[in-house]
Amino acid sequence: MRINMTSILAVLAASARGRVAAFSTTRSKIPAAARSLVTRNMATGPMPYDDDKMPIYALGMNIGLQISQQVRAVRRVASRAQSTTDFKTLLEEDELEILLKGFGDIVTGENSANPMEVLQKYGPAVNQLLRERMDGILDRVKKDGEEFIAGFLDCNEEAVKTDSGLVYYSMKEGDGASPTKADEVEVHYHGTLTDGTVFDSSVDRGATIKFKLGQVIQGWQEGLAMMKEGGKATLVIPSDLAYGDAGSGGAVPPGATLKFEVELFKVNP
Repeated sequence: MRINMTSILAVLAASARGRVAAFSTTRSKIPAAARSLVTRNMATGPMPYDDDKMPIYALGMNIGLQISQQVRAVRRVASRAQSTTDFKTLLEEDELEILLKGFGDIVTGENSANPMEVLQKYGPAVNQLLRERMDGILDRVKKDGEEFIAGFLDCNEEAVKTDSGLVYYSMKEGDGASPTKADEVEVHYHGTLTDGTVFDSSVDRGATIKFKLGQVIQGWQEGLAMMKEGGKATLVIPSDLAYGDAGSGGAVPPGATLKFEVELFKVNP
């Protein structure tokens, strides 16, 4: 990964000459990714410096936000969907200190090595390091999913695990038709991650949804085919039957196991 310090410093220089603003206080102009990062790092304590020094501190935070967004961009290019991955999850504490030393040396001009030579020599190693760390995070997410499924089966003796890995638990038996992939279904659903985070819910929106069963994720296709009209069930869907290693936008992390409570109201052939 190459951090484009040239573009960042160019923005700062232009700001000093009055051509552009380093950052805006208007919320609507702040990129969504930056707003998310700011929210996650928001503290309730006092400002770390007096008001006369805080603009410099704020400038440093702005540069940090830009760099963190570049990390997310690299992750998306590598076919990893947006998630909460940041420097703290990718690097150990001592590695963060080294990263900040490299950043500080560039900003202060105290670097002893030629930056372009360093990037040319170690750039491939940086990319390899990031790939390995990201793959490690993905493996941990999948392992958490496996443990969640095992725990769910232990706590719900009537739940069944199919050959594909789907877990099906009937909460209420229906007495109508079972859908096929070609049918349209009308359902209510409540989707959560294994930690209980709600990522999508027609129940919360207060409106049922209709769709062709063959157009949704494989876990839904298999799970709803096991239901009948009027029934309600819990589906625990491993990542390979859901959104896989790509995840889905910012809502479903890569490799995530999903839990749905689904109520099937109507099957329309």
